[in-house]
Amino acid sequence: MAVKNDENIVIFTDGGEIVAEVRPDRVRVEFRDKGPGIPDIEQAMQPGFSTAPPWVQEMGFGAGMGLPNIQSCADEMQLESKVGIGTHLEIVVYTR
Repeated sequence: MAVKNDENIVIFTDGGEIVAEVRPDRVRVEFRDKGPGIPDIEQAMQPGFSTAPPWVQEMGFGAGMGLPNIQSCADEMQLESKVGIGTHLEIVVYTR
């Protein structure tokens, strides 16, 4: 499973944390950041939508597929975001 949200923490925020929990039956990864937040989660979930600045896109990132790809690969996904406060993303993939 490729997880693109770690790049977003680096590109868009003042910091955050990534916590992974690995168990025999599942893998859970949680991302928390202190960033600008996502003003419109529904729009951000649309394939191809990106707020990445040109310098990020020039490096080959910011294609707007991160969240849609995560959702398609995860068994569970929860995304919460508050503008001006930050974003919390939790994904779970079951191994059995």
